[in-house]
Amino acid sequence: MKCPKCGCADDKVIDTRAAEDGKMIRRRRECLVCGTRFTTIERMEEMQLNVIKKDGTRQEFQRDKILKGLVAACSKRPVTNDDLLSIVNDVEASLQSKHSLETTSDQIGEMLMERLKKLDKVAYVRFASVYRDFTDVDSFTKEVERINEVRE
Repeated sequence: MKCPKCGCADDKVIDTRAAEDGKMIRRRRECLVCGTRFTTIERMEEMQLNVIKKDGTRQEFQRDKILKGLVAACSKRPVTNDDLLSIVNDVEASLQSKHSLETTSDQIGEMLMERLKKLDKVAYVRFASVYRDFTDVDSFTKEVERINEVRE
């Protein structure tokens, strides 16, 4: 590893720690030439997951796109960014554990709605309205009634 200060490749590892449930390793290093200490991060390379969209096209799985949709659904709701990141991490880990290189946008949407329903019912209905393409008030009403039936 090259030193960020002097560019020399001679260094020693001072400390090594696992992070993110063992999927990442942080190493503290010290340059043997100039003495500068710096941190490096090693991350396991995961399989690239492809998403099959409703129109049949394929695109790479994009965490940021999912997070953006969740943030919009949870706007002005008592939901933290950590809660949303946890949902995204959970869904991604679940998809990776299936050892399949492809999944459908429908599967992802259902997984997200299942987790949102447990977190915040209003955010769930907002997300469902976009995901399921509600076109009228009756669609909203039916979804709210379904939530209330499950609760009772």
